[in-house]
Amino acid sequence: MAAGDGLLVRVRPPLGRLSVAQATELGEASRRHGNGLIDLTNRAALQIRGVTGQSHRPLLEQLGALGLTDPDPAREARRNFVLAPDWCAGDDTESIAQELLARIDDLPELPAKVGIAIDTGPAPVLTQVPADFRFERGESGDLLLRAESHARGTPTSIETAARDLIALTRWFLETGGATSGRMARHNLPLPQTPTIAPASPRSFQQLLAQASGPFHGLPFGQLDADSLAAMAGRHGVTALRLTPWRGLILEGGTTSPGHAATDPLLRVDACPGAPACPQASVTTRDLATRLAPLVDGSLHVSGCAKGCARPTPADIVLTGRQGRFDLARKAGAGSPPDQTGLTSHQILALFGSP
Repeated sequence: MAAGDGLLVRVRPPLGRLSVAQATELGEASRRHGNGLIDLTNRAALQIRGVTGQSHRPLLEQLGALGLTDPDPAREARRNFVLAPDWCAGDDTESIAQELLARIDDLPELPAKVGIAIDTGPAPVLTQVPADFRFERGESGDLLLRAESHARGTPTSIETAARDLIALTRWFLETGGATSGRMARHNLPLPQTPTIAPASPRSFQQLLAQASGPFHGLPFGQLDADSLAAMAGRHGVTALRLTPWRGLILEGGTTSPGHAATDPLLRVDACPGAPACPQASVTTRDLATRLAPLVDGSLHVSGCAKGCARPTPADIVLTGRQGRFDLARKAGAGSPPDQTGLTSHQILALFGSP
């Protein structure tokens, strides 16, 4: 995808985990073939920024050699999985993911935004992470497969999970899913009546208490090649686990120099803004950084009405338009504003900044 600073190349590490060697080499690849900046997305994928037409192919070859991408674009597109980042080797989340990877050719080609959450810990933790099909734990401890926008799911098992998902995604396409684009917009009766309610979700803090290392928060989900190498090189770290919450888990580590999970800055959504994005007419992240401690609840600062950084409403949303901002409450980017034509200084004053 093209951005203001070059091409973005998305990387979905298998199982959402980078070994120390992979992390070090990926950082070097981002510097050699891009501008050294890396985004962590809200689906726990990475985006290497600043790639050129000339460096794109060498970058893909290096990522393939590291085992981070599939050389077949169609197979790569099917690997749109996000795993609960506290999975353990041999548990249900890892087992289902491995079986899906083994049967990747049997999954149909789905619309680009469609994703699959594998979230089978003691209770779901990815309920607010975008996905269309979800493997979760039911109230009684059984495994279920749930279609997005449906409160209940259907029973599944380790042995049948891949088969059940393949059947459900094929039904989705056969009944017009390519036109709907997302499961939440596909308003047809499911092929099997869902009967099992998922367990009450776990909180982010509950997940971190069981994680395999400390959390390293990344404001706006961005880091650079040097920071990635430094994290991978910290004492005791054996791998980096990607999360959809703007941070990494330093597997095997004991401390992290990153932002704590409770930092207000990690609650803020802000796209790169101008000049990194050609659609944006305003800079975003400096304002978002200054507003973060002043705003109670969620804050979204968007360079334009597309709202790429946050698809859902926020308590406060600022949308760039013709070099200034529109302000709306309990709304999404581009929603009808409560106030228009605001400068950054006016916005800061509204929220009590001296």
